[in-house]
Amino acid sequence: MNNLNKNKYTVSFTTLGCKVNQFETEAMTEILEKEGFNVVHDNDNSDIYIINTCAVTKESERKSRQFINRAKRNNPDALVVAVGCSVQLNSKKINEETQVDITIGTKHKGEIGKLIKEKLKCNIDDNINVNQEEYLIEDFSGKEDFEELKISTVHDKTRANIKIQDGCSQFCSYCIIPYVRGPIRSRNQKDIIEEVKKIAANGYKEVVINGIHISSYGRDKKEQDALIKLIEDINDIDGIERIRLGSLETNIITEDFAKRISQLKKACHHFHLSLQSGSDSVLKRMNRKYTSSEYKNNVQILRKYMPDSGITTDIIVGFPGETDEEFNETYEFVKEIKFSRIHVFKYSIREGTKAAEMENQVDNKIKSQRSKLLIELGEKVSHNFMKQFINKEVSVLVETQKDDNIYEGYTSNYLKVLVKSEKDIKSQLINVDIKNIKDDYLLSY
Repeated sequence: MNNLNKNKYTVSFTTLGCKVNQFETEAMTEILEKEGFNVVHDNDNSDIYIINTCAVTKESERKSRQFINRAKRNNPDALVVAVGCSVQLNSKKINEETQVDITIGTKHKGEIGKLIKEKLKCNIDDNINVNQEEYLIEDFSGKEDFEELKISTVHDKTRANIKIQDGCSQFCSYCIIPYVRGPIRSRNQKDIIEEVKKIAANGYKEVVINGIHISSYGRDKKEQDALIKLIEDINDIDGIERIRLGSLETNIITEDFAKRISQLKKACHHFHLSLQSGSDSVLKRMNRKYTSSEYKNNVQILRKYMPDSGITTDIIVGFPGETDEEFNETYEFVKEIKFSRIHVFKYSIREGTKAAEMENQVDNKIKSQRSKLLIELGEKVSHNFMKQFINKEVSVLVETQKDDNIYEGYTSNYLKVLVKSEKDIKSQLINVDIKNIKDDYLLSY
């Protein structure tokens, strides 16, 4: 790196994967700014590049390595840092196939400022030699506490992601995440509340409760009803007007949970209940902890207390051994539940998981056919859900300006809305009447 003694290094982030990664990038941004670095966005010639990697699929791992190499091409003198899940899973491959300078796994992200400064010092002093593979890649012992990463200011966003837990102990047969994120660790509730208060003080109206498996929040501490209690406490914080939840396991939905959350004025009527399959035999092979009838019952409980709830979900097609009959069970289940939106994924083999070793892997052509059918059905059920709001008033949190006088925002149940206004209404929570639908937008004009 040239000009090593300059006062302020520029740093740019590339973030792959989930909302937890997005939160951790925000937290690392704040750490580095406090350490005196200048964090910039979309800069092709930064002094330092940080790639927050993902390992959920082989493709996301490939992209992670691709971004690391691209950073070095953009600026051969730059310091390149790789952090996160792909590093935790396969740091050796990253070191062999890229010119990364620092590698940090899913632990110790809070030490990123210190590690970068140490590396810069080593680069200045030729007598100091640091082996890049000595950086922080550490296996999980099962006794870790939650690593505290805090944010007080969210950069360029109306909604603020709040990380409340890490790790997963579900061990679905297709998923690598428990191996790279470790067992569940819950964040101290007082620290969460303190962070949300800071976010509210900075003018943000919506917080999104996220984690690797937020339905497990408090379980490691033997706390009962920890998630709903946390939501109730956030509901009391002045300034926060919306509380949105990340992905939930369907088993957390009980009569008590649904009744309590329905009584909270700020709780969004949007629930992402990960399904993965509507076939009980496939769910069993996936090692999911519910049946399709249990899932359906829990959706009915939510709609009993919040009839306008948007229910979104993820579905995997082409899981090992999935027959035409099993796929059809999923297809019919989607029609029956009437989701507000579905996300369809073609199963891809993930080395290190039980599903990768299963027999009867499904042909890629069949996966593509099933994906196409389910995506088309998903568009129909989404449109049908949206139609019920025509000629009704909805509350919209305006997030971005699309055109000179057109703004985009989201309803409580996570529908996109276009609003026409002559004045700047960004970051405002407003009520509008829905006139029509265009593509996947509700229109207020």
